[in-house]
Amino acid sequence: MSVETATVAAPAQMANVIYVSDKAKEKVLQLFNDAGIAGDDTYFLRVSVVGGGCSGLSYKLDFDNEKRPMDQEFEDNGIKVVTDLKSFLYLVNTTLDFSDGLNGKGFFFSNPNASRTCGCGESFAV
Repeated sequence: MSVETATVAAPAQMANVIYVSDKAKEKVLQLFNDAGIAGDDTYFLRVSVVGGGCSGLSYKLDFDNEKRPMDQEFEDNGIKVVTDLKSFLYLVNTTLDFSDGLNGKGFFFSNPNASRTCGCGESFAV
């Protein structure tokens, strides 16, 4: 009698990056265009975490074209995202999304590292 062993595929591992949803991509590209920097490959979306907000930490988004020492650079869904190393520790595997409409929040983050978020979704705690 022979014993066969089954192999089970490991679940897909998430890479340590910052993700950009399709809706967020559309809005970022529109804002790049509105700012007159569309097509300029030197510009990117800078994402950071700053102190403040009702939960202790807040997200910050900017357009930037100057990289700093220790910046972490990612590209997802055609959008180049850069963050400082300290902020990245809070943002690992976070998805930037965008919501519009009557109850739209604008840009928001789906952050698996957040233990608590505020009602407006603009601040969080770990």
